[in-house]
Amino acid sequence: MTAREALPRAEASPLLVGFDADDTLWQNEQFYRLTEEAFAALLTDHCDAAHLSARLLAAERRNLALYGFGIKGFTLSMIETALELTDGTLPGHVVGRILEIGREMLRHPVDLLPAARDTLEAVAGRYRLVLITKGDLFDQERKLAASSLGPFFDGIEIVSDKTDATYRGIFARHGVDARRCVMIGNSLKSDILPVLACGGSAIFIPHDLTWVHEHAEAPVDEPRFFQVADLSAVPDILAAIDRNG
Repeated sequence: MTAREALPRAEASPLLVGFDADDTLWQNEQFYRLTEEAFAALLTDHCDAAHLSARLLAAERRNLALYGFGIKGFTLSMIETALELTDGTLPGHVVGRILEIGREMLRHPVDLLPAARDTLEAVAGRYRLVLITKGDLFDQERKLAASSLGPFFDGIEIVSDKTDATYRGIFARHGVDARRCVMIGNSLKSDILPVLACGGSAIFIPHDLTWVHEHAEAPVDEPRFFQVADLSAVPDILAAIDRNG
């Protein structure tokens, strides 16, 4: 976990606003999907794409506790899955190709989602903004630097997972009661439900390619839950939350 020293801001609301990064501010899951297609092509003689996807997902879930979230763990899970499907006879050149497509993911460009920069420009200085993202430290830092969005944030939190305890720790470090916190993200499981459980508010922005591991049922009857189509609606919702205390 890392934290950026707060940048000087004008007098602002006491509301703390957290933004997820992957598939909230910039594209991410699309690169996993493209890589999985390349992986399936490597193993087409051993398994059909649907079965391979299920086996890979099972390996990823088994390995989360050991490797955490991110591209490096995904690459190791691809190798593990390929070894399982070939009964340990996977040729070395295929292992090399899997490692290469993993490295290609680590070099992919940062593609900002629509309204990401405009939304941050609209709310920076009005609220305390914290980027709260999970995954590999080096990769998340690389993407943040490439995005040029870092200066909008008063704090940067790169965490191994997003749980109730994770958010309570972040809110405590920033000296804010959870009831004065709002989290914005595309994952119900990681960005929305834990913050609601802490007493905060959450704005859900669905993404077409959200990883199945992050799926959960939307708490539509919860008054502190908001769902919008894209980031452009965020400034008005934050203003309403701030007015209503």
